[in-house]
Amino acid sequence: MKTINTDVVVIGGGSTGAGVVRDVAMRGFRAVLVERYDIAQGTSGRFHGLLHSGGRYIASDPESATECAEENLIVKKINANAVEDTGGLFVVTSHDDEEYADKFLERAAAAKVPAQEISVAEALKREPRLDPKLKRAFEVLDGSVDGWQMVWGAIRSAQAYGAQVFTYHKVTTIERAGDAVCAVVARDLRAGTDLRVECSFVLNCGGPWAGQIAALAHCHGVEVVPGAGIMVAMNSRLTQTVLNRCVWPADGDIIVPDHPVCIIGTTDLKAEDPDALTIPSDQVQQMLDAGEAMIPGFRKARPLHAWAGARPLIKDSRVAANDTRHMARGMSVIDHKARDGVAGLLTIAGGKLTTYRLMAERIVDIMCEEMGEKRQCRTADEAVPAASDRRLYTIGHRLESIEHSTTTPHHDHIICECELVTRGMLENTMDLLPKGQLDDVRRQIRLGMGPCQGGFCSQRATGIAHERGDIDSLQANELLTTFLKNRWIGLWPILYGKQLRQSALDNWIHEGTLDVAHLPQPALDTDKEEGQ
Repeated sequence: MKTINTDVVVIGGGSTGAGVVRDVAMRGFRAVLVERYDIAQGTSGRFHGLLHSGGRYIASDPESATECAEENLIVKKINANAVEDTGGLFVVTSHDDEEYADKFLERAAAAKVPAQEISVAEALKREPRLDPKLKRAFEVLDGSVDGWQMVWGAIRSAQAYGAQVFTYHKVTTIERAGDAVCAVVARDLRAGTDLRVECSFVLNCGGPWAGQIAALAHCHGVEVVPGAGIMVAMNSRLTQTVLNRCVWPADGDIIVPDHPVCIIGTTDLKAEDPDALTIPSDQVQQMLDAGEAMIPGFRKARPLHAWAGARPLIKDSRVAANDTRHMARGMSVIDHKARDGVAGLLTIAGGKLTTYRLMAERIVDIMCEEMGEKRQCRTADEAVPAASDRRLYTIGHRLESIEHSTTTPHHDHIICECELVTRGMLENTMDLLPKGQLDDVRRQIRLGMGPCQGGFCSQRATGIAHERGDIDSLQANELLTTFLKNRWIGLWPILYGKQLRQSALDNWIHEGTLDVAHLPQPALDTDKEEGQ
Protein backbone atom coordinates (compact mmCIF):
# COMPACT_ATOMS: atom_id res chain seq x y z
CA MET A 1 0.00 0.00 0.00
CA LYS A 2 1.35 3.42 -0.97
CA THR A 3 1.50 5.94 1.90
CA ILE A 4 1.80 9.72 1.67
CA ASN A 5 1.73 12.40 4.36
CA THR A 6 -0.19 15.69 4.47
CA ASP A 7 -1.76 18.11 6.93
CA VAL A 8 -5.41 17.94 5.86
CA VAL A 9 -7.47 15.43 3.91
CA VAL A 10 -10.66 16.69 2.26
CA ILE A 11 -13.17 13.97 1.38
CA GLY A 12 -15.54 14.79 -1.48
CA GLY A 13 -14.91 16.52 -4.81
CA GLY A 14 -18.13 18.47 -5.20
CA SER A 15 -18.44 22.24 -4.88
CA THR A 16 -18.00 22.21 -1.11
CA GLY A 17 -14.96 19.93 -1.14
CA ALA A 18 -13.37 21.91 -3.96
CA GLY A 19 -13.94 25.15 -2.10
CA VAL A 20 -12.56 23.64 1.10
CA VAL A 21 -9.38 22.22 -0.42
CA ARG A 22 -8.78 25.57 -2.14
CA ASP A 23 -9.19 27.45 1.14
CA VAL A 24 -7.00 24.99 3.06
CA ALA A 25 -4.23 25.23 0.46
CA MET A 26 -4.43 29.02 0.24
CA ARG A 27 -3.92 29.22 4.02
CA GLY A 28 -0.63 27.38 3.62
CA PHE A 29 -1.57 23.87 4.75
CA ARG A 30 -0.56 20.78 2.81
CA ALA A 31 -3.82 19.40 1.44
CA VAL A 32 -5.09 16.25 -0.27
CA LEU A 33 -8.56 15.80 -1.76
CA VAL A 34 -10.00 12.35 -2.46
CA GLU A 35 -13.13 11.79 -4.56
CA ARG A 36 -14.63 8.41 -5.37
CA TYR A 37 -15.50 9.35 -8.98
CA ASP A 38 -14.84 12.43 -11.12
CA ILE A 39 -14.87 16.01 -9.84
CA ALA A 40 -18.43 17.40 -9.48
CA GLN A 41 -19.97 14.11 -10.57
CA GLY A 42 -22.44 14.00 -7.66
CA THR A 43 -24.81 16.69 -6.39
CA SER A 44 -22.79 19.59 -7.83
CA GLY A 45 -23.19 18.18 -11.34
CA ARG A 46 -26.88 17.48 -10.92
CA PHE A 47 -28.51 20.85 -10.38
CA HIS A 48 -30.35 23.43 -12.48
CA GLY A 49 -27.52 25.91 -12.92
CA LEU A 50 -28.96 28.71 -10.78
CA LEU A 51 -26.66 31.20 -9.08
CA HIS A 52 -29.08 32.29 -6.37
CA SER A 53 -29.80 35.94 -5.67
CA GLY A 54 -31.33 34.88 -2.38
CA GLY A 55 -34.82 35.79 -3.56
CA ARG A 56 -36.09 32.23 -3.35
CA TYR A 57 -35.50 32.00 0.40
CA ILE A 58 -36.51 35.43 1.70
CA ALA A 59 -39.60 33.96 3.40
CA SER A 60 -38.72 30.31 4.03
CA ASP A 61 -35.06 30.71 5.11
CA PRO A 62 -33.98 34.38 5.46
CA GLU A 63 -30.50 33.52 6.77
CA SER A 64 -29.76 31.44 3.67
CA ALA A 65 -31.20 34.25 1.54
CA THR A 66 -28.71 36.73 2.99
CA GLU A 67 -25.80 34.33 2.50
CA CYS A 68 -26.81 33.75 -1.13
CA ALA A 69 -27.08 37.48 -1.80
CA GLU A 70 -23.59 38.13 -0.43
CA GLU A 71 -21.91 35.13 -2.08
CA ASN A 72 -23.64 35.79 -5.42
CA LEU A 73 -21.49 38.92 -5.83
CA ILE A 74 -18.31 37.15 -4.71
CA VAL A 75 -18.79 34.15 -7.03
CA LYS A 76 -19.30 36.52 -9.96
CA LYS A 77 -15.79 37.85 -9.26
CA ILE A 78 -13.80 34.76 -8.32
CA ASN A 79 -15.54 32.36 -10.76
CA ALA A 80 -16.41 34.86 -13.48
CA ASN A 81 -15.68 32.44 -16.34
CA ALA A 82 -18.39 30.09 -15.01
CA VAL A 83 -21.13 32.69 -14.50
CA GLU A 84 -23.54 34.26 -16.97
CA ASP A 85 -25.08 37.41 -15.52
CA THR A 86 -28.59 36.74 -16.81
CA GLY A 87 -30.46 38.58 -14.07
CA GLY A 88 -33.67 37.14 -12.68
CA LEU A 89 -37.37 37.79 -12.41
CA PHE A 90 -39.91 36.66 -9.84
CA VAL A 91 -43.23 36.68 -11.65
CA VAL A 92 -46.85 36.39 -10.54
CA THR A 93 -48.52 34.42 -13.29
CA SER A 94 -52.22 34.34 -14.07
CA HIS A 95 -52.34 31.08 -12.07
CA ASP A 96 -50.96 32.66 -8.88
CA ASP A 97 -52.53 34.88 -6.22
CA GLU A 98 -50.71 38.02 -5.10
CA GLU A 99 -50.52 37.33 -1.37
CA TYR A 100 -46.87 36.22 -1.46
CA ALA A 101 -45.94 39.05 -3.84
CA ASP A 102 -47.43 41.65 -1.53
CA LYS A 103 -44.65 41.03 1.00
CA PHE A 104 -41.87 40.24 -1.48
CA LEU A 105 -40.02 43.57 -1.33
CA GLU A 106 -40.41 43.85 2.44
CA ARG A 107 -38.98 40.37 2.98
CA ALA A 108 -36.20 40.94 0.44
CA ALA A 109 -35.13 44.13 2.21
CA ALA A 110 -35.13 42.39 5.59
CA ALA A 111 -32.88 39.64 4.19
CA LYS A 112 -30.65 42.19 2.40
CA VAL A 113 -31.52 40.73 -1.00
CA PRO A 114 -31.47 43.40 -3.75
CA ALA A 115 -34.85 43.49 -5.51
CA GLN A 116 -37.19 45.95 -7.19
CA GLU A 117 -40.59 45.75 -8.83
CA ILE A 118 -40.79 46.43 -12.54
CA SER A 119 -43.86 46.93 -14.70
CA VAL A 120 -45.55 44.01 -16.41
CA ALA A 121 -44.90 45.75 -19.71
CA GLU A 122 -41.16 45.88 -18.98
CA ALA A 123 -41.12 42.21 -17.95
CA LEU A 124 -42.88 41.19 -21.17
CA LYS A 125 -40.51 43.35 -23.19
CA ARG A 126 -37.54 41.49 -21.69
CA GLU A 127 -39.15 38.06 -21.94
CA PRO A 128 -41.84 38.01 -24.67
CA ARG A 129 -42.69 34.35 -24.03
CA LEU A 130 -43.91 35.06 -20.50
CA ASP A 131 -47.55 34.57 -19.60
CA PRO A 132 -49.30 37.50 -21.35
CA LYS A 133 -51.70 37.73 -18.39
CA LEU A 134 -48.83 38.31 -15.99
CA LYS A 135 -49.85 40.20 -12.85
CA ARG A 136 -46.58 41.43 -11.32
CA ALA A 137 -42.79 41.09 -11.72
CA PHE A 138 -39.79 41.68 -9.46
CA GLU A 139 -36.19 42.02 -10.63
CA VAL A 140 -33.37 40.25 -8.73
CA LEU A 141 -29.68 39.44 -9.27
CA ASP A 142 -29.98 35.76 -10.19
CA GLY A 143 -27.46 34.32 -12.61
CA SER A 144 -26.62 31.10 -14.41
CA VAL A 145 -23.56 29.15 -13.31
CA ASP A 146 -21.73 26.23 -14.90
CA GLY A 147 -21.19 24.02 -11.86
CA TRP A 148 -18.42 21.99 -13.46
CA GLN A 149 -16.45 25.05 -14.55
CA MET A 150 -16.89 26.59 -11.11
CA VAL A 151 -15.76 23.48 -9.23
CA TRP A 152 -12.86 22.78 -11.56
CA GLY A 153 -11.82 26.41 -11.20
CA ALA A 154 -11.52 25.90 -7.44
CA ILE A 155 -9.65 22.62 -7.97
CA ARG A 156 -7.11 24.22 -10.34
CA SER A 157 -6.63 27.04 -7.86
CA ALA A 158 -6.00 24.55 -5.05
CA GLN A 159 -3.51 22.65 -7.19
CA ALA A 160 -1.69 25.89 -7.96
CA TYR A 161 -1.19 26.23 -4.20
CA GLY A 162 0.21 22.72 -3.93
CA ALA A 163 -2.88 20.61 -3.18
CA GLN A 164 -3.01 17.05 -4.48
CA VAL A 165 -6.26 15.74 -5.97
CA PHE A 166 -7.05 12.05 -6.32
CA THR A 167 -10.17 11.25 -8.33
CA TYR A 168 -11.65 7.75 -8.59
CA HIS A 169 -10.43 7.06 -5.05
CA LYS A 170 -13.13 5.78 -2.71
CA VAL A 171 -12.49 6.19 1.02
CA THR A 172 -12.71 2.83 2.76
CA THR A 173 -11.22 3.60 6.18
CA ILE A 174 -10.67 6.58 8.45
CA GLU A 175 -7.96 5.52 10.90
CA ARG A 176 -7.74 6.76 14.46
CA ALA A 177 -4.88 6.85 16.96
CA GLY A 178 -6.83 6.74 20.18
CA ASP A 179 -9.38 9.52 20.04
CA ALA A 180 -7.84 11.39 17.12
CA VAL A 181 -8.00 10.85 13.37
CA CYS A 182 -4.59 10.00 11.93
CA ALA A 183 -5.05 8.69 8.37
CA VAL A 184 -7.45 8.03 5.50
CA VAL A 185 -7.29 4.94 3.29
CA ALA A 186 -8.80 5.15 -0.20
CA ARG A 187 -9.19 2.52 -2.89
CA ASP A 188 -8.08 3.48 -6.39
CA LEU A 189 -11.09 2.22 -8.38
CA ARG A 190 -9.12 2.14 -11.62
CA ALA A 191 -5.83 0.63 -10.56
CA GLY A 192 -7.28 -1.59 -7.84
CA THR A 193 -4.69 -0.44 -5.30
CA ASP A 194 -4.95 1.34 -1.94
CA LEU A 195 -3.62 4.75 -0.96
CA ARG A 196 -3.02 5.64 2.70
CA VAL A 197 -2.86 9.35 3.51
CA GLU A 198 -1.48 10.23 6.94
CA CYS A 199 -2.87 13.51 8.23
CA SER A 200 -3.68 15.71 11.22
CA PHE A 201 -7.20 16.64 10.17
CA VAL A 202 -10.04 15.31 7.99
CA LEU A 203 -12.76 17.52 6.55
CA ASN A 204 -15.82 15.53 5.51
CA CYS A 205 -17.48 17.25 2.53
CA GLY A 206 -19.37 14.22 1.24
CA GLY A 207 -22.74 15.89 0.70
CA PRO A 208 -25.55 13.31 0.79
CA TRP A 209 -22.92 10.67 1.58
CA ALA A 210 -21.46 12.58 4.56
CA GLY A 211 -23.19 10.32 7.10
CA GLN A 212 -21.67 7.22 5.52
CA ILE A 213 -18.21 8.83 5.56
CA ALA A 214 -18.49 9.91 9.22
CA ALA A 215 -19.43 6.34 10.13
CA LEU A 216 -16.05 5.17 8.82
CA ALA A 217 -14.54 6.98 11.82
CA HIS A 218 -17.17 5.37 14.08
CA CYS A 219 -19.06 8.66 14.28
CA HIS A 220 -22.58 7.40 13.73
CA GLY A 221 -25.89 9.19 13.51
CA VAL A 222 -24.88 12.06 11.21
CA GLU A 223 -28.31 12.57 9.70
CA VAL A 224 -27.97 14.02 6.22
CA VAL A 225 -31.26 13.62 4.37
CA PRO A 226 -31.00 13.29 0.57
CA GLY A 227 -33.63 15.60 -0.94
CA ALA A 228 -34.09 14.20 -4.45
CA GLY A 229 -35.19 16.38 -7.31
CA ILE A 230 -35.45 16.03 -11.07
CA MET A 231 -34.64 18.60 -13.71
CA VAL A 232 -35.35 18.73 -17.43
CA ALA A 233 -33.29 20.54 -20.08
CA MET A 234 -35.13 21.96 -23.07
CA ASN A 235 -33.46 22.17 -26.48
CA SER A 236 -33.29 25.98 -26.67
CA ARG A 237 -33.19 29.07 -24.47
CA LEU A 238 -36.89 29.76 -24.04
CA THR A 239 -35.86 32.59 -21.72
CA GLN A 240 -32.76 34.76 -21.48
CA THR A 241 -33.45 35.58 -17.83
CA VAL A 242 -33.82 33.28 -14.83
CA LEU A 243 -37.57 32.99 -14.19
CA ASN A 244 -39.01 32.21 -10.75
CA ARG A 245 -42.67 31.99 -9.82
CA CYS A 246 -43.37 34.48 -7.06
CA VAL A 247 -44.83 31.93 -4.66
CA TRP A 248 -43.62 29.91 -1.67
CA PRO A 249 -40.91 27.50 -2.96
CA ALA A 250 -42.64 24.73 -4.90
CA ASP A 251 -41.95 22.10 -7.56
CA GLY A 252 -40.97 23.27 -11.03
CA ASP A 253 -40.97 26.97 -10.22
CA ILE A 254 -37.56 27.90 -11.71
CA ILE A 255 -36.45 28.12 -15.36
CA VAL A 256 -32.73 28.81 -15.89
CA PRO A 257 -31.09 29.70 -19.23
CA ASP A 258 -27.94 27.59 -19.38
CA HIS A 259 -25.54 27.76 -22.33
CA PRO A 260 -27.67 27.06 -25.46
CA VAL A 261 -30.51 25.38 -23.52
CA CYS A 262 -32.75 26.13 -20.54
CA ILE A 263 -33.48 23.99 -17.50
CA ILE A 264 -36.64 23.67 -15.43
CA GLY A 265 -36.63 22.29 -11.91
CA THR A 266 -37.13 20.88 -9.53
CA THR A 267 -39.06 18.38 -7.44
CA ASP A 268 -38.10 17.72 -3.82
CA LEU A 269 -38.73 14.31 -2.25
CA LYS A 270 -36.80 12.34 0.35
CA ALA A 271 -34.59 9.67 -1.20
CA GLU A 272 -33.51 6.57 0.65
CA ASP A 273 -30.24 6.22 -1.23
CA PRO A 274 -28.43 9.06 -3.08
CA ASP A 275 -26.84 6.41 -5.31
CA ALA A 276 -30.21 5.08 -6.49
CA LEU A 277 -32.16 8.10 -7.76
CA THR A 278 -34.95 7.59 -10.26
CA ILE A 279 -36.49 9.85 -12.91
CA PRO A 280 -40.25 9.12 -12.67
CA SER A 281 -42.19 9.95 -15.83
CA ASP A 282 -44.94 11.63 -13.84
CA GLN A 283 -42.41 14.05 -12.35
CA VAL A 284 -41.09 14.85 -15.83
CA GLN A 285 -44.64 15.67 -16.87
CA GLN A 286 -45.01 17.75 -13.70
CA MET A 287 -42.02 19.87 -14.75
CA LEU A 288 -43.42 20.43 -18.24
CA ASP A 289 -46.80 21.41 -16.82
CA ALA A 290 -45.15 23.80 -14.36
CA GLY A 291 -43.20 25.45 -17.16
CA GLU A 292 -46.43 26.06 -19.01
CA ALA A 293 -47.62 28.39 -16.23
CA MET A 294 -44.69 30.78 -16.79
CA ILE A 295 -44.19 30.27 -20.53
CA PRO A 296 -47.33 29.26 -22.48
CA GLY A 297 -46.36 26.65 -25.06
CA PHE A 298 -43.61 25.22 -22.85
CA ARG A 299 -45.10 21.72 -23.14
CA LYS A 300 -44.71 21.87 -26.92
CA ALA A 301 -40.99 22.63 -26.72
CA ARG A 302 -38.61 19.73 -27.03
CA PRO A 303 -37.12 18.29 -23.83
CA LEU A 304 -33.67 16.88 -24.53
CA HIS A 305 -32.45 15.44 -21.22
CA ALA A 306 -33.71 14.67 -17.73
CA TRP A 307 -31.71 13.91 -14.59
CA ALA A 308 -32.00 13.64 -10.83
CA GLY A 309 -29.89 15.03 -8.01
CA ALA A 310 -29.88 14.79 -4.22
CA ARG A 311 -29.56 17.81 -1.94
CA PRO A 312 -27.55 17.19 1.26
CA LEU A 313 -30.08 18.46 3.80
CA ILE A 314 -29.46 18.34 7.53
CA LYS A 315 -32.37 16.63 9.30
CA ASP A 316 -34.71 19.34 10.59
CA SER A 317 -36.74 18.52 13.69
CA ARG A 318 -39.23 21.28 12.85
CA VAL A 319 -40.65 19.37 9.88
CA ALA A 320 -41.59 15.79 9.06
CA ALA A 321 -38.69 13.43 8.33
CA ASN A 322 -39.77 13.05 4.68
CA ASP A 323 -40.61 16.74 4.11
CA THR A 324 -37.41 17.79 2.34
CA ARG A 325 -39.13 20.72 0.62
CA HIS A 326 -39.45 22.58 3.92
CA MET A 327 -36.12 21.59 5.53
CA ALA A 328 -33.75 24.50 6.08
CA ARG A 329 -31.19 25.16 3.33
CA GLY A 330 -28.57 26.57 5.68
CA MET A 331 -25.14 25.02 6.17
CA SER A 332 -24.22 23.05 9.27
CA VAL A 333 -20.78 22.07 10.60
CA ILE A 334 -20.54 19.08 12.94
CA ASP A 335 -17.59 19.09 15.33
CA HIS A 336 -16.92 15.42 16.03
CA LYS A 337 -14.61 16.26 18.93
CA ALA A 338 -17.48 17.89 20.80
CA ARG A 339 -20.13 15.46 19.53
CA ASP A 340 -18.31 12.11 19.48
CA GLY A 341 -15.02 12.67 21.28
CA VAL A 342 -13.08 12.23 18.01
CA ALA A 343 -10.50 14.96 17.40
CA GLY A 344 -9.39 16.05 13.94
CA LEU A 345 -12.69 15.49 12.14
CA LEU A 346 -15.34 17.97 10.97
CA THR A 347 -18.37 17.31 8.77
CA ILE A 348 -20.19 19.96 6.74
CA ALA A 349 -23.52 19.63 4.93
CA GLY A 350 -26.47 21.71 3.81
CA GLY A 351 -25.91 25.04 2.11
CA LYS A 352 -26.15 25.86 -1.58
CA LEU A 353 -23.76 25.69 -4.50
CA THR A 354 -23.95 29.50 -4.49
CA THR A 355 -22.52 29.53 -0.96
CA TYR A 356 -19.77 26.97 -1.56
CA ARG A 357 -16.97 29.45 -0.82
CA LEU A 358 -18.59 30.63 2.42
CA MET A 359 -19.12 27.03 3.55
CA ALA A 360 -15.42 26.40 3.00
CA GLU A 361 -14.44 29.50 4.93
CA ARG A 362 -16.53 28.48 7.94
CA ILE A 363 -15.33 24.91 8.24
CA VAL A 364 -11.68 25.87 7.71
CA ASP A 365 -12.02 28.63 10.33
CA ILE A 366 -13.23 26.02 12.82
CA MET A 367 -10.39 23.68 11.86
CA CYS A 368 -7.82 26.44 12.37
CA GLU A 369 -9.29 27.26 15.77
CA GLU A 370 -9.04 23.63 16.88
CA MET A 371 -5.48 23.41 15.58
CA GLY A 372 -4.52 26.60 17.37
CA GLU A 373 -3.66 28.30 14.08
CA LYS A 374 -4.47 31.88 13.04
CA ARG A 375 -4.54 31.94 9.25
CA GLN A 376 -6.84 34.31 7.41
CA CYS A 377 -9.21 33.28 4.60
CA ARG A 378 -8.38 34.92 1.26
CA THR A 379 -10.74 33.08 -1.08
CA ALA A 380 -13.18 35.99 -1.49
CA ASP A 381 -10.50 38.26 -2.89
CA GLU A 382 -8.56 36.09 -5.34
CA ALA A 383 -10.09 34.79 -8.55
CA VAL A 384 -9.45 31.22 -9.67
CA PRO A 385 -6.88 30.93 -12.51
CA ALA A 386 -9.48 30.55 -15.28
CA ALA A 387 -11.23 33.74 -14.14
CA SER A 388 -8.17 35.91 -13.61
CA ASP A 389 -9.46 38.50 -16.08
CA ARG A 390 -12.79 38.71 -14.15
CA ARG A 391 -14.64 38.41 -17.48
CA LEU A 392 -18.11 36.90 -17.10
CA TYR A 393 -19.28 34.10 -19.38
CA THR A 394 -21.43 35.06 -22.38
CA ILE A 395 -23.45 32.77 -24.63
CA GLY A 396 -21.40 33.74 -27.68
CA HIS A 397 -17.93 33.37 -26.21
CA ARG A 398 -17.08 30.10 -27.99
CA LEU A 399 -18.16 31.43 -31.38
CA GLU A 400 -16.13 34.58 -30.78
CA SER A 401 -13.12 32.49 -29.80
CA ILE A 402 -13.38 30.34 -32.92
CA GLU A 403 -13.81 33.35 -35.22
CA HIS A 404 -10.72 35.04 -33.78
CA SER A 405 -8.65 31.90 -33.31
CA THR A 406 -4.93 32.00 -34.08
CA THR A 407 -4.47 28.22 -33.84
CA THR A 408 -4.09 25.93 -36.81
CA PRO A 409 -7.25 25.11 -38.81
CA HIS A 410 -6.81 21.47 -37.78
CA HIS A 411 -7.47 22.39 -34.16
CA ASP A 412 -10.42 24.60 -35.08
CA HIS A 413 -12.45 21.75 -36.57
CA ILE A 414 -15.86 21.67 -34.89
CA ILE A 415 -16.35 18.29 -33.21
CA CYS A 416 -19.64 19.09 -31.45
CA GLU A 417 -21.80 21.56 -33.41
CA CYS A 418 -24.40 21.91 -30.64
CA GLU A 419 -21.88 23.23 -28.11
CA LEU A 420 -19.20 24.50 -30.53
CA VAL A 421 -16.53 22.18 -29.16
CA THR A 422 -13.41 22.28 -31.32
CA ARG A 423 -10.82 19.58 -31.76
CA GLY A 424 -8.32 21.74 -29.92
CA MET A 425 -10.63 22.05 -26.90
CA LEU A 426 -11.22 18.31 -26.95
CA GLU A 427 -7.55 17.38 -27.15
CA ASN A 428 -6.51 19.88 -24.49
CA THR A 429 -9.06 18.34 -22.12
CA MET A 430 -7.91 14.82 -22.97
CA ASP A 431 -4.36 15.91 -22.12
CA LEU A 432 -5.58 17.03 -18.67
CA LEU A 433 -7.54 13.80 -18.13
CA PRO A 434 -5.31 11.07 -19.56
CA LYS A 435 -7.37 8.28 -17.99
CA GLY A 436 -10.73 9.97 -18.38
CA GLN A 437 -13.92 8.53 -19.76
CA LEU A 438 -15.73 10.60 -22.38
CA ASP A 439 -18.17 11.51 -19.61
CA ASP A 440 -15.26 13.09 -17.71
CA VAL A 441 -14.40 15.06 -20.84
CA ARG A 442 -18.08 15.98 -21.26
CA ARG A 443 -18.20 17.61 -17.84
CA GLN A 444 -15.23 19.80 -18.74
CA ILE A 445 -16.38 21.08 -22.14
CA ARG A 446 -20.08 20.05 -22.49
CA LEU A 447 -19.37 17.46 -25.18
CA GLY A 448 -22.66 15.89 -26.32
CA MET A 449 -24.87 18.06 -24.12
CA GLY A 450 -26.72 19.91 -26.86
CA PRO A 451 -29.81 18.97 -28.87
CA CYS A 452 -28.33 15.82 -30.47
CA GLN A 453 -27.12 14.51 -27.07
CA GLY A 454 -23.94 13.03 -28.52
CA GLY A 455 -25.56 11.59 -31.61
CA PHE A 456 -22.88 12.99 -33.89
CA CYS A 457 -19.95 14.08 -31.71
CA SER A 458 -19.51 10.88 -29.68
CA GLN A 459 -18.00 8.89 -32.57
CA ARG A 460 -15.79 11.81 -33.59
CA ALA A 461 -14.43 12.22 -30.06
CA THR A 462 -13.84 8.47 -29.76
CA GLY A 463 -12.03 8.41 -33.10
CA ILE A 464 -9.77 11.28 -32.06
CA ALA A 465 -8.89 9.59 -28.77
CA HIS A 466 -7.92 6.46 -30.71
CA GLU A 467 -6.06 8.40 -33.40
CA ARG A 468 -3.95 10.12 -30.72
CA GLY A 469 -2.79 6.74 -29.49
CA ASP A 470 -4.31 7.25 -26.04
CA ILE A 471 -6.35 4.04 -26.30
CA ASP A 472 -6.51 0.89 -28.41
CA SER A 473 -9.53 -0.19 -30.44
CA LEU A 474 -11.13 -2.20 -27.63
CA GLN A 475 -10.83 0.72 -25.24
CA ALA A 476 -12.27 3.02 -27.88
CA ASN A 477 -15.30 0.76 -28.22
CA GLU A 478 -15.71 0.83 -24.45
CA LEU A 479 -15.52 4.65 -24.33
CA LEU A 480 -18.20 5.02 -26.99
CA THR A 481 -20.66 2.48 -25.62
CA THR A 482 -20.29 3.73 -22.04
CA PHE A 483 -20.89 7.32 -23.12
CA LEU A 484 -24.00 6.38 -25.10
CA LYS A 485 -25.41 4.26 -22.28
CA ASN A 486 -24.99 7.12 -19.83
CA ARG A 487 -26.69 9.54 -22.21
CA TRP A 488 -29.58 7.08 -22.53
CA ILE A 489 -30.35 7.30 -18.80
CA GLY A 490 -31.58 10.85 -19.28
CA LEU A 491 -33.30 10.25 -22.62
CA TRP A 492 -35.72 7.39 -22.03
CA PRO A 493 -38.05 9.39 -19.70
CA ILE A 494 -38.69 11.97 -22.46
CA LEU A 495 -39.14 9.76 -25.52
CA TYR A 496 -41.99 11.41 -27.37
CA GLY A 497 -42.48 13.89 -30.20
CA LYS A 498 -39.36 15.52 -31.59
CA GLN A 499 -37.08 13.94 -29.00
CA LEU A 500 -38.28 10.49 -30.03
CA ARG A 501 -37.42 11.29 -33.65
CA GLN A 502 -33.97 12.54 -32.61
CA SER A 503 -33.37 9.37 -30.57
CA ALA A 504 -34.49 7.22 -33.50
CA LEU A 505 -31.99 9.00 -35.76
CA ASP A 506 -29.21 8.50 -33.21
CA ASN A 507 -30.18 4.84 -32.90
CA TRP A 508 -30.03 4.35 -36.67
CA ILE A 509 -26.55 5.86 -36.69
CA HIS A 510 -25.18 3.83 -33.80
CA GLU A 511 -27.04 0.57 -34.25
CA GLY A 512 -27.83 0.56 -37.96
CA THR A 513 -24.50 1.86 -39.20
CA LEU A 514 -21.97 1.18 -36.42
CA ASP A 515 -23.66 -1.79 -34.72
CA VAL A 516 -22.33 -0.55 -31.37
CA ALA A 517 -24.22 -3.19 -29.38
CA HIS A 518 -21.96 -5.87 -30.85
CA LEU A 519 -18.60 -4.12 -30.85
CA PRO A 520 -15.80 -6.21 -29.29
CA GLN A 521 -14.64 -4.65 -26.02
CA PRO A 522 -13.23 -5.41 -22.57
CA ALA A 523 -15.46 -5.74 -19.50
CA LEU A 524 -17.30 -2.49 -18.87
CA ASP A 525 -17.10 -0.44 -15.69
CA THR A 526 -19.93 1.94 -16.54
CA ASP A 527 -19.85 5.33 -14.84
CA LYS A 528 -23.09 6.82 -13.59
CA GLU A 529 -24.74 9.58 -15.51
CA GLU A 530 -24.35 12.94 -13.75
CA GLY A 531 -26.24 16.10 -14.63
CA GLN A 532 -27.45 17.34 -17.96
